[in-house]
Amino acid sequence: LGYHPEMIGEFAERQAASRSIQNVAAISAILIFFLLWVSFGSVRLALLSFVSLPTALVGGVLAAYFTGGVISLGSLVGFLTILGIAARNGIMLINHYQHLEQYEGESFGLGLVMRGARERVSPILMTGLTTGLALVPLIISGNLPGHEIEHPMAIVIVGGLITSTLLNLFIIPSLY
Repeated sequence: LGYHPEMIGEFAERQAASRSIQNVAAISAILIFFLLWVSFGSVRLALLSFVSLPTALVGGVLAAYFTGGVISLGSLVGFLTILGIAARNGIMLINHYQHLEQYEGESFGLGLVMRGARERVSPILMTGLTTGLALVPLIISGNLPGHEIEHPMAIVIVGGLITSTLLNLFIIPSLY
C-alpha cells in the first residue's frame, strides 16, 4: 500500500523530448502554412507548397526503415530539417515563377514552368548536394559510441534530401 511504479530516467526523458518535438512540429506546420500564404498571396500556391512537404519526408522514412528502422530523437530532428529544406526550395521555385510572370512578362504556361525550373535547378541541387555530402561521413562512420543522435539524423536527412530534391525539380513544376 502506498507504492506505485514510475518510469524515470532515460526512457522518460526520451518520451518527454519526443512529445516536445511533436508539439513544436505541429505549431511549426501551422506557422509554415500561414507564412506561405502571406508570402505567395494565394491559398492555392500555399497549399501546393505545404502539401508537398510531407511527401519530402518519405525519403527519410524509407532511409530509416532500410537502415534498421530506428526512429530516435536524432531522426525526429532530421525530419524537421528536411521540412525546412523542402520548404525553402519550394518557396524559392514558386517565387521565381511568380517573378517571371509579374516582372519579366512571361505568360503562364509550359514555357514559364520550364524556364523557372531550368533557372532554379542549380540552387536546388546545390542545397541538396552540399547538405548531403556534409553528412556522408556521419553515415559511413556508423552508429559508433558518441554518434547515437547524429547517425540516425544523418540517414533521415540524406534520404529526405533525395525525395525533396526530386519533388522540387519534377512534381512542383508540373503541379504549378
